[in-house]
Amino acid sequence: MALYLSEDDVKQVLTMDMALVGVESAHRDLALGRASDTPRARSRLPQTALHILQGALPDQGILGYKAYTSNRSGNRFLVHLFDAASGQLRAVVAADYLGMMRTGATSGVAARWLARPDSTIAGVFGAGWQAEGHIRAICATLPLARVKVFSRKADKLQDFCRRLSEQTGIAVVPALSAEDTVRGSDVVGTVTTAAQPLFEADWLESGAHINAAGSNALIRQELSEATVRRCAVIAVDSVPTALAECGDLLPLLEKGRLHERQLLELGDVIAGRRAGRESAGQITLFESQGMAIQDLAVAWRVAQAAEARGLGVPLPF
Repeated sequence: MALYLSEDDVKQVLTMDMALVGVESAHRDLALGRASDTPRARSRLPQTALHILQGALPDQGILGYKAYTSNRSGNRFLVHLFDAASGQLRAVVAADYLGMMRTGATSGVAARWLARPDSTIAGVFGAGWQAEGHIRAICATLPLARVKVFSRKADKLQDFCRRLSEQTGIAVVPALSAEDTVRGSDVVGTVTTAAQPLFEADWLESGAHINAAGSNALIRQELSEATVRRCAVIAVDSVPTALAECGDLLPLLEKGRLHERQLLELGDVIAGRRAGRESAGQITLFESQGMAIQDLAVAWRVAQAAEARGLGVPLPF
């Protein structure tokens, strides 16, 4: 019988380590031909949009999809897991917290494989729900000593930094400015809904790594064209998805200043099929759009852990 897992159920069992393991395994499986992923599809009405991501992880015996709606009142997320052999529904998982953790974990996995392993300072743009997961993940995968955070919501920034410092055991502090966020940082993260670039390309330090997580539509752009052109390595979670919706890359691709062949899939780096960072001085970039298999890999682990603890409500089908 299938289970429904609420947000509270998910929070009881999902850890950042679990999310990191799930996301990394999903990317590796995709690169090795052991997973399939279909880019996001959207249906829009004037008031509400429906977004669906679907995929399959045969080694785990599951396939499924994440569906979510978005409108002015907020977003609502559900992951549906099906048994690959029987086609039976196994679980419906509330996925707001899960999505925050897997999005953050994707940045953490990218930093593990593309940032310099001696990175100690990070600068992050954004102090919202998704930025929380981003910071928790990079703190779990790199030997960071300090994270600078810049946000337009200055009134909430102090509380955000205090809470993340307590959660990570690392000094998370307000940045003085956008420039201060980038200067001196080994890792720069952008987790916003910005429509204009957040910083100047020449503020980046040699050897920096960028995690760009907010530009999943043509109308969103966190990085300037000059910033992208400074990057020796440009990795994405999925080339088809990046070509469809990455607002940081699409203008350059349209102008012929960037070519599809220059994009690496993160899974290929993890699986050893493609080189990632090749020198300490290279600037590397990871553009995160989101894939179904990331959600499925984490939701499958959550469902297993929840079932073992007797959590969830049986569904009548």
